[in-house]
Amino acid sequence: MSRWLTGWRVYTLLVDRLRERINMTTYPVGSMLPSEAALCAEFGIARNTVRRAMAVLEEEGLIQTIPSKGRLVLGGGMAKKDPYLYQAIAGGLREQIEKGELAPGSAVPSELVLRRAHGVSRSTVRQAFAVLEAEGLIVAEHGRGRFVRGETS
Repeated sequence: MSRWLTGWRVYTLLVDRLRERINMTTYPVGSMLPSEAALCAEFGIARNTVRRAMAVLEEEGLIQTIPSKGRLVLGGGMAKKDPYLYQAIAGGLREQIEKGELAPGSAVPSELVLRRAHGVSRSTVRQAFAVLEAEGLIVAEHGRGRFVRGETS
């Protein structure tokens, strides 16, 4: 008899176990789940069984699959639309602009300020700026910085 298990009972048990680990912060929000291969080895199950369990957790909004990265734990606290840090930074600045906290013509926080506030690299902050520039929310002025785009008449 093989050590590999399959069937609906096994994948539902795996879903329950992983859900419990996420809720107990064994896999905290923002962390990556172990790889499919690691889960197969730990639970002695086939890869397809792991994939079925992952699909259920993703439908529940507990995890999100990020191509070439793995599966990100969302739990209940992280927005599903912002799996990457640059998207979360851009979202935060966008929200400040929409609420009027950053008025038209005002300076956007510098790369250095945002890097320190979020603990990210310069390229991550620049990706966030690129998103906002593409959306037409901010403009870059050479040698001066980035500013919230003013009202156009």
